[in-house]
Amino acid sequence: METNLKIEVSEEQKEPIRLDAFLARRPEFLSRSQIKRLIEQDRVLVNSRKAKPATKVKAGDRVQVSIPEARPAKPEPESIPLKIIYQDEHLAVIDKPAGLSTHPAPGKMTGTLVNALLYLIKDLSGIGGVLKPGIVHRLDKLTSGVMVIAKTDRGHIGLCSQFREHDIERAYLALVWGNMPKESGRIESLIGRNPAHRLKMTGRTGKGRLAITEWKLKKRFKHFALVECRLFTGRTHQIRVHMTEAGHPLVGDPLYGRRSALSQKLAPEVRSALQNLKRQALHAYKLGFVHPLTGQKMLFTSPLPDDMESVIKRLEEFDR
Repeated sequence: METNLKIEVSEEQKEPIRLDAFLARRPEFLSRSQIKRLIEQDRVLVNSRKAKPATKVKAGDRVQVSIPEARPAKPEPESIPLKIIYQDEHLAVIDKPAGLSTHPAPGKMTGTLVNALLYLIKDLSGIGGVLKPGIVHRLDKLTSGVMVIAKTDRGHIGLCSQFREHDIERAYLALVWGNMPKESGRIESLIGRNPAHRLKMTGRTGKGRLAITEWKLKKRFKHFALVECRLFTGRTHQIRVHMTEAGHPLVGDPLYGRRSALSQKLAPEVRSALQNLKRQALHAYKLGFVHPLTGQKMLFTSPLPDDMESVIKRLEEFDR
């Protein structure tokens, strides 16, 4: 059942104020994002007219808000193609495609890995909560590769312990801009939230949590390099931040990447291949851990996906 609010702007409001800021002061609303969503859905009227977040309201104005009935934030099973590499009673190992978010979030309850898992696997560990059943770790939406999922609470606890103690073997393949000056290297920094950009992380503020990445050159091209990155910690965007701040951003990274001045010097075939890559060129190709119940050492790999493989083939032909 909808809740309909009728609010009259008080005479105490001496100066005009933005509609979203005015509503944010009211106790009925949980967040600015909720207010924005209601306005975009034309559920907020000012003097019986549709409004925008920036619409100014003043003393005497009448604001009407229709708040829809809250739905339980519970993800539903969805038939989404997903490759399961291995599974037993306690865990499953999957090959996540690029473009698939790991778990739902407020305002985005469908089309995620969790929705796919709920369809394919009937019993998932509940320790991760309603929104993250079975989720032990995550990959960025635009990163592909191997992930392990907990099917039971015992499996969840054991796997989380290994991730917490950094006992997991994790290796990624990344295609980066620039010719690496050495054959290998190690990057250590404190990674925290970028104060100038809330979606970004950074290792340049001297604050945050310790992040350690070791990299090794796999293939060298004229303007690019394919590197293997091994994680000894698991910070948000760790490889993307470390490689960018080392001067070698990932190819196709929409958040940390940049349009290189070299792009105009590239062969047309290479430029075309780069334009067809719709995500950062990062693939979690190896994952190793100890089975939390049997104690058996387990190692899983995933081949380079077609989109990254296509770019590399072009580089081998035209960027030597």
